[in-house]
Amino acid sequence: MWGSRKRRGDDTVECIACGETVDRSDAREYDKEGDRWDRTGKEFEHLCKSCHTDLCHQPRDELEALLVDIDAGGLDELEFLDRYCRAVEDRYGPVDSER
Repeated sequence: MWGSRKRRGDDTVECIACGETVDRSDAREYDKEGDRWDRTGKEFEHLCKSCHTDLCHQPRDELEALLVDIDAGGLDELEFLDRYCRAVEDRYGPVDSER
């Protein structure tokens, strides 16, 4: 069977959303690739239970790659929205405004 989770190392982790330091047992693993079951070679980030509950748990296929492609981490809000909308339209076509 699997080994004890208590042997994984650090006793505390930092929530990537709010910055709070919490016990590892009180945190949830976050895998930016969206596949936490494929653990080979990965280092997981963590969310506190409150921030994890606030997440949208819908599929996010291709989202991380799109955010990397538009260099989302270094943009102000307006530039991010402009690049994001253009990238989505380039990849998937125009957004249907009648929905």
